[in-house]
Amino acid sequence: MIISLLGYMGSGKSHVSKNLSKKLNFPLIDLDQRISEENLLSIPEIFQTKGEIFFRKEEKRVLENILNEEKDIILSLGGGTPVYYNNMELINEKSKSIFLRASVKTLTDRVLLQKNTRPLIAKLNDDDVPEFIAKHLFERNPFYSKSHFTVDTDSKTANDISDEIIKLLNI
Repeated sequence: MIISLLGYMGSGKSHVSKNLSKKLNFPLIDLDQRISEENLLSIPEIFQTKGEIFFRKEEKRVLENILNEEKDIILSLGGGTPVYYNNMELINEKSKSIFLRASVKTLTDRVLLQKNTRPLIAKLNDDDVPEFIAKHLFERNPFYSKSHFTVDTDSKTANDISDEIIKLLNI
Protein backbone atom coordinates (compact mmCIF):
# COMPACT_ATOMS: atom_id res chain seq x y z
CA MET A 1 0.00 0.00 0.00
CA ILE A 2 1.20 3.50 -0.84
CA ILE A 3 0.01 6.17 1.57
CA SER A 4 0.28 9.66 0.08
CA LEU A 5 0.24 12.63 2.44
CA LEU A 6 -0.75 15.95 0.96
CA GLY A 7 -1.60 19.41 2.16
CA TYR A 8 -0.37 22.97 2.33
CA MET A 9 3.08 23.91 3.63
CA GLY A 10 2.99 23.75 7.40
CA SER A 11 0.21 21.16 7.50
CA GLY A 12 2.55 18.57 9.02
CA LYS A 13 3.42 16.38 6.02
CA SER A 14 7.10 16.00 6.97
CA HIS A 15 6.57 15.30 10.67
CA VAL A 16 3.60 12.99 10.16
CA SER A 17 5.24 11.06 7.31
CA LYS A 18 8.32 10.36 9.47
CA ASN A 19 6.16 9.26 12.39
CA LEU A 20 3.89 7.11 10.22
CA SER A 21 6.89 5.54 8.48
CA LYS A 22 8.28 4.41 11.86
CA LYS A 23 4.93 3.12 13.13
CA LEU A 24 4.20 1.07 10.00
CA ASN A 25 7.81 0.20 9.18
CA PHE A 26 7.24 1.54 5.65
CA PRO A 27 10.03 3.41 3.85
CA LEU A 28 9.45 7.15 3.50
CA ILE A 29 9.84 8.91 0.18
CA ASP A 30 9.73 12.70 0.12
CA LEU A 31 8.82 13.72 -3.44
CA ASP A 32 10.73 17.02 -3.39
CA GLN A 33 13.80 15.28 -1.97
CA ARG A 34 13.67 12.64 -4.72
CA ILE A 35 13.34 15.35 -7.42
CA SER A 36 16.29 17.17 -5.89
CA GLU A 37 18.42 13.99 -5.78
CA GLU A 38 17.62 13.05 -9.38
CA ASN A 39 18.46 16.55 -10.64
CA LEU A 40 21.47 17.10 -8.35
CA LEU A 41 19.99 20.49 -7.41
CA SER A 42 17.95 21.78 -4.49
CA ILE A 43 14.33 22.67 -5.20
CA PRO A 44 15.07 26.44 -5.00
CA GLU A 45 18.02 25.91 -7.41
CA ILE A 46 15.76 24.05 -9.86
CA PHE A 47 13.25 26.92 -9.75
CA GLN A 48 16.03 29.54 -10.18
CA THR A 49 18.01 27.84 -12.94
CA LYS A 50 15.40 25.83 -14.85
CA GLY A 51 12.09 27.45 -13.93
CA GLU A 52 8.77 26.29 -12.53
CA ILE A 53 7.57 24.62 -15.76
CA PHE A 54 10.64 22.34 -15.75
CA PHE A 55 10.07 21.61 -12.05
CA ARG A 56 6.40 20.70 -12.55
CA LYS A 57 7.28 18.35 -15.43
CA GLU A 58 9.96 16.68 -13.28
CA GLU A 59 7.52 16.48 -10.38
CA LYS A 60 5.01 14.64 -12.57
CA ARG A 61 7.65 12.29 -14.01
CA VAL A 62 9.11 11.39 -10.60
CA LEU A 63 5.64 11.03 -9.06
CA GLU A 64 4.58 8.61 -11.83
CA ASN A 65 7.77 6.56 -11.38
CA ILE A 66 7.28 6.28 -7.63
CA LEU A 67 3.58 5.39 -7.89
CA ASN A 68 4.25 2.78 -10.59
CA GLU A 69 7.35 1.17 -9.06
CA GLU A 70 7.02 1.33 -5.28
CA LYS A 71 4.82 -0.46 -2.79
CA ASP A 72 4.34 -0.24 0.96
CA ILE A 73 5.70 3.29 1.29
CA ILE A 74 4.78 6.59 2.84
CA LEU A 75 4.91 9.31 0.15
CA SER A 76 5.15 12.92 1.29
CA LEU A 77 4.05 15.22 -1.53
CA GLY A 78 4.84 18.85 -2.22
CA GLY A 79 2.08 21.32 -1.38
CA GLY A 80 1.43 22.08 -5.06
CA THR A 81 1.78 18.54 -6.43
CA PRO A 82 -1.97 17.72 -6.51
CA VAL A 83 -2.76 20.91 -8.45
CA TYR A 84 -0.83 20.21 -11.66
CA TYR A 85 -1.55 17.97 -14.64
CA ASN A 86 -3.61 14.92 -13.66
CA ASN A 87 -1.49 14.36 -10.55
CA MET A 88 -4.41 14.16 -8.11
CA GLU A 89 -6.19 11.53 -10.21
CA LEU A 90 -2.96 9.51 -10.45
CA ILE A 91 -2.36 9.83 -6.69
CA ASN A 92 -5.89 8.57 -5.95
CA GLU A 93 -5.64 5.74 -8.47
CA LYS A 94 -2.31 4.39 -7.21
CA SER A 95 -2.39 5.21 -3.49
CA LYS A 96 -4.46 6.03 -0.44
CA SER A 97 -4.44 9.83 -0.26
CA ILE A 98 -4.64 11.68 3.05
CA PHE A 99 -5.23 15.44 3.12
CA LEU A 100 -3.65 16.94 6.23
CA ARG A 101 -5.91 19.94 6.79
CA ALA A 102 -5.03 22.85 9.04
CA SER A 103 -6.53 26.27 9.66
CA VAL A 104 -5.02 29.43 8.19
CA LYS A 105 -4.00 30.48 11.72
CA THR A 106 -2.22 27.18 12.40
CA LEU A 107 -0.49 27.22 9.00
CA THR A 108 0.58 30.84 9.50
CA ASP A 109 1.96 30.16 12.98
CA ARG A 110 3.92 27.15 11.71
CA VAL A 111 5.37 28.63 8.50
CA LEU A 112 6.41 31.89 10.18
CA LEU A 113 8.69 29.81 12.42
CA GLN A 114 10.47 28.61 9.24
CA LYS A 115 10.03 31.71 7.09
CA ASN A 116 13.63 31.76 5.83
CA THR A 117 13.39 28.19 4.51
CA ARG A 118 10.03 28.80 2.77
CA PRO A 119 10.72 30.49 -0.59
CA LEU A 120 7.02 31.23 -1.19
CA ILE A 121 6.76 33.45 1.88
CA ALA A 122 10.38 34.46 2.59
CA LYS A 123 9.98 37.92 1.06
CA LEU A 124 6.51 38.67 2.47
CA ASN A 125 5.85 40.84 5.49
CA ASP A 126 4.66 38.68 8.38
CA ASP A 127 1.32 40.53 8.37
CA ASP A 128 0.72 39.50 4.72
CA VAL A 129 1.28 35.77 5.28
CA PRO A 130 -2.26 34.87 6.50
CA GLU A 131 -3.86 36.44 3.41
CA PHE A 132 -1.32 34.75 1.13
CA ILE A 133 -2.05 31.36 2.70
CA ALA A 134 -5.83 31.89 2.59
CA LYS A 135 -5.66 32.74 -1.14
CA HIS A 136 -3.51 29.68 -1.89
CA LEU A 137 -5.80 27.40 0.11
CA PHE A 138 -8.82 28.72 -1.78
CA GLU A 139 -7.08 27.77 -5.06
CA ARG A 140 -5.79 24.39 -3.87
CA ASN A 141 -8.66 23.10 -1.72
CA PRO A 142 -10.65 21.77 -4.71
CA PHE A 143 -7.70 19.45 -5.42
CA TYR A 144 -6.92 18.61 -1.80
CA SER A 145 -10.58 17.80 -1.13
CA LYS A 146 -10.45 14.98 -3.72
CA SER A 147 -8.34 12.96 -1.26
CA HIS A 148 -9.65 9.65 0.01
CA PHE A 149 -9.41 10.91 3.60
CA THR A 150 -9.06 14.24 5.38
CA VAL A 151 -7.42 14.55 8.78
CA ASP A 152 -7.51 17.82 10.70
CA THR A 153 -4.11 18.61 12.19
CA ASP A 154 -4.82 21.66 14.36
CA SER A 155 -3.72 21.09 17.98
CA LYS A 156 -2.65 17.48 17.29
CA THR A 157 0.75 15.84 17.52
CA ALA A 158 2.31 13.90 14.66
CA ASN A 159 1.77 10.79 16.76
CA ASP A 160 -1.96 11.48 17.19
CA ILE A 161 -2.36 12.17 13.47
CA SER A 162 -0.47 8.98 12.55
CA ASP A 163 -2.71 6.93 14.84
CA GLU A 164 -5.78 8.50 13.24
CA ILE A 165 -4.49 7.63 9.74
CA ILE A 166 -3.77 4.02 10.76
CA LYS A 167 -7.29 3.73 12.14
CA LEU A 168 -8.84 5.26 8.98
CA LEU A 169 -6.94 2.81 6.77
CA ASN A 170 -7.60 -0.20 9.01
CA ILE A 171 -3.93 -1.20 9.18
